Amino acid sequence: MPGGTFRYDIVIRGGRILDPETGRDEIADLAITRDEIAAIGSGLDRGAREIDASGLVVAPGFVDLHAHGQSVTADRMQAFDGVTSALELEVGVLPVSAWYAAQAEAGRLLNYGASAAWLYARKAVMIGLDLDKRSHLGRLMAAGSDDMRWSLDVSSEAQAEEIIDLVRQGLDEGGLGIGIPNGYAPGAGVIEITRLCELAKAYETPTYTHIPFSSRYDPKSTIESYIRLIGYAGATGAHMHICHFNSGSLLDVEHAAALVQKAQAQGLPITTEAYPYGTGSTFIGAGYFADPEFFNRTGTTHRTVQLVSSRRRFDSPEDLAAVRAKEPSLQVLWHFLDIEENAHHRALLDVSVLFPGGAIASDALPWNLPDGSVYTGQEWPLGPDKSSHPRSSGTFTRFLRHWVRERKAISLMEAIAKCTLIPAKIVEGCAPQLGRKGRLQEHGDADIVVFDPDTVTERATFEQMHLPAEGMRHVLVNGHPVIFDGILDTEALPGRPILRSGR
Repeated sequence: MPGGTFRYDIVIRGGRILDPETGRDEIADLAITRDEIAAIGSGLDRGAREIDASGLVVAPGFVDLHAHGQSVTADRMQAFDGVTSALELEVGVLPVSAWYAAQAEAGRLLNYGASAAWLYARKAVMIGLDLDKRSHLGRLMAAGSDDMRWSLDVSSEAQAEEIIDLVRQGLDEGGLGIGIPNGYAPGAGVIEITRLCELAKAYETPTYTHIPFSSRYDPKSTIESYIRLIGYAGATGAHMHICHFNSGSLLDVEHAAALVQKAQAQGLPITTEAYPYGTGSTFIGAGYFADPEFFNRTGTTHRTVQLVSSRRRFDSPEDLAAVRAKEPSLQVLWHFLDIEENAHHRALLDVSVLFPGGAIASDALPWNLPDGSVYTGQEWPLGPDKSSHPRSSGTFTRFLRHWVRERKAISLMEAIAKCTLIPAKIVEGCAPQLGRKGRLQEHGDADIVVFDPDTVTERATFEQMHLPAEGMRHVLVNGHPVIFDGILDTEALPGRPILRSGR
């Protein structure tokens, strides 16, 4: 260009452009100016920086609705998985404004956002949890493991009013809806949950619900949980988003899926997400493990539970109880499906992962040190002493490898939609920023992944959890290449907040 200037900052040349909203699927160039897609077409002018995408797929950056890591380390691992926006929606945060301020102060690699945390409001009101403490997810989730009133008791009318007020404040501060991990507080009454749903509807925001019961038997069965959830949607009009449809539904996922599809067909605002693993993860202080009937009711045993940091499986229910009492914030794995050996279990996982119109979401967790404490450093690459569920770094690439490339169970365009457009549309009604994400269109946000469809894959395993995924050759967040030619920019912090509109 004359004077040595360039029309565009970056031009991605000759890649296979996939836009799930318009169905565009063609070989073309894509130009970026600052943080925006400036043009898509052939023979575009040169950019100050050029990316050769020949033989590669160019797609919108993935939108993860269920990312608990919320740190630079977690962002880096998720960037290699194709994620450009990582949202903490199932649990959420409180106070919301303080959390967003802390993220801005620390800086983030990926775009970030969170819902208002009903569970923390419940703990604050019912057991006096200090919401001003800036503590990590594990400690907040484990708080009160020695006083389970927050989990097991129905709130009084006055307590419910305080809880609702705290959640409302979180929405007013920009929370992206209401996190309702009812499974951690199954004692909460229907009146309280109904009021939460009414609040969500009044603010036109989704709820992100972890169903209250995961059991094969009545009362308090998985199916009862879905009947309640469908009822909340029908009675209040609230958008009920089902978190981790796979680990919530367990062995009853076929029946659950049939119920949800019938409800959707009647026009009820219900959406789903799932991660492509048969192993869940939570904190050992979760109330589930205090229930002596938990394993019998879920069709599993104590041997299906494993400490993340040491990989140790429990020898007995008493062994698990002893560790829970001593270190309630430790992360555990729960192998609820045997997808390696059991064909029926693999088919059950398919029901949730391939659910029509359902999103893929990771349920990614923080990274740990060998003693189980949360890693807060900046090491790169992560050493083998760092651990987290493999879904924290391999959810989306595993989905692309196994369900798209190897099994051809779903087309690449449909798969990209489940990672981008579908999750963006779930939240964009309350956060118009997401209307510019999850698509590849002119004037949209330049959150973009460029990957090799023949090699993209997860690398993390339950034995080596620290390995980042591969195949994402370039990952751009707000127009900034955070991964360029497979190399992480360790200085990059281009992530921006995503907030509820009208705050």
